[in-house]
Amino acid sequence: MSEKDLHAKFQRLPATVREKVDATLADAKIALKLRVAEVLADEEMAEHAVTTAGRIGAKSGEVSELTIILPLKPNGAERLRKFFKLVGGNLAGAGQVGTLHNMRFVFLDNDTKLLFATAFDGEWDPYIDDFATKIPEFMDYLFSNVEGWPGITSPDVKDFIVKYQIPAEAWFVSHPNLTVAEAHRLKRQEAAVQRFLTDLN
Repeated sequence: MSEKDLHAKFQRLPATVREKVDATLADAKIALKLRVAEVLADEEMAEHAVTTAGRIGAKSGEVSELTIILPLKPNGAERLRKFFKLVGGNLAGAGQVGTLHNMRFVFLDNDTKLLFATAFDGEWDPYIDDFATKIPEFMDYLFSNVEGWPGITSPDVKDFIVKYQIPAEAWFVSHPNLTVAEAHRLKRQEAAVQRFLTDLN
């Protein structure tokens, strides 16, 4: 598409959207301005609206994010690596927290820091409570390698997490209204349909 065509297409979008894009992306090429303006004008944008996860963090639909970078104790990374190797890097046991979409651990700065990032359903406070009630031993074993860890059941743990949490500036969830429970339900439903179809043959 020519530059002239891109400009013409951009001009057909709502004036309020064009003005916002021009004000923020004044030095950007028209192709980028057009793409951003189209996204902002799209009704799907509302489905992916980013709000607050409660105390801290971003939320899109039903899914929230949490990212923290924590200082490790001496030999903390080595101890954690042994555990991760023992389980083959598979933290399937964390699925007991029924709202957990994913989580990952990454070592930074020559093994002096630990990045923990996760996505979960719902609000921040109940999510932390779920870890404390459903997998406290697992959480304390892993995070006891972090300087100053108070313990997952400590009344100070939420303040400790907030101290190190870095809220996302931008956040995208492919299916923002699909909770973990709903995904499990759809999976069971699909299996039942497949069994039914197999029995018909």
